[in-house]
Amino acid sequence: MVGTLLPRIPQNSRILIEAGTPFIKREGMNGLRYIRRLWPGLLVADMKVADGAVGEVFMARAAGADAITVLGNAPLETLNLFINECRRLNMISMIDMIGVKDPLVTMRLLKFSPDVVVLHLGRDEETTRGKLIQYRHVNRINSKYPTLISAAGGVDVRGARSAIFNGANIVVVNVVQADGRLKGISTDEDIGLMARKFLETIE
Repeated sequence: MVGTLLPRIPQNSRILIEAGTPFIKREGMNGLRYIRRLWPGLLVADMKVADGAVGEVFMARAAGADAITVLGNAPLETLNLFINECRRLNMISMIDMIGVKDPLVTMRLLKFSPDVVVLHLGRDEETTRGKLIQYRHVNRINSKYPTLISAAGGVDVRGARSAIFNGANIVVVNVVQADGRLKGISTDEDIGLMARKFLETIE
């Protein structure tokens, strides 16, 4: 599917391609290398590192990734090693706060500030009525740390507009199956047209 989808996405410096966690588990570093050959722009490895930070950051970098994610509830040692190794290899460090009740508590414990904090509503949570991305944390984080905020989880065009309005700098949009269960860009839609529509929406 990747080989048919990526060529349809417009080349734009505002578009980041993320190799999702299920894709990386299925395809490994060869999957990242494949995307790297198809996409010249910024590539995110959503590896959700939980341990072994130095080795996993190195693997992602060697496979062509420009950015990588770590779990916000990983051990503090892992988080600090992760950010430090990202700095050493000139990678963008992203802390995914999925399942973290108060991201600011995690941030206060770190030796270094990450480049990006991801406020993430998990895929399994998307179908729970009333569960939303916690934008209340945006101003709390921005008032203390020089980091970008990414919004992820169940984002459609309307959700992207809301994310930017609430202070997010990056919006993660999933390509989803056309069964209507999850939000994002459906596989039966014109991917290129929808990508441009999202860009127009969040300008």
